Amino acid sequence: MQEERLKILLQYLEEEPNEPFNIYSVAMEYMNTNPGKALGYLEKLLAVHPDYVPTYYHAAALYFELEEFEKADEVYKKGIEIAHQKQNKKAFDELNRAYRMFLDEIE
Repeated sequence: MQEERLKILLQYLEEEPNEPFNIYSVAMEYMNTNPGKALGYLEKLLAVHPDYVPTYYHAAALYFELEEFEKADEVYKKGIEIAHQKQNKKAFDELNRAYRMFLDEIE
């Protein structure tokens, strides 16, 4: 089932390569099976669509998992800033909560 879903998502991405949700969907699909590939898509979103708020939570968490703590810290902070600018309270609160947990973990 996952392969079929991935195939469909990649098709959507091919049809609309600049649509951030398509890139994000592919990244999320790869998250459990191929974190390196997921990170590539998330990094593309961070570079090309820096205002796409959902990216920050998952990218920072993945950097943490990969023990790239400085990068995780940077991404959490940027995500919090973007969520605040966009007045996305839910994302702002989630990112703040995740960031505090991250700081507790690395101490």
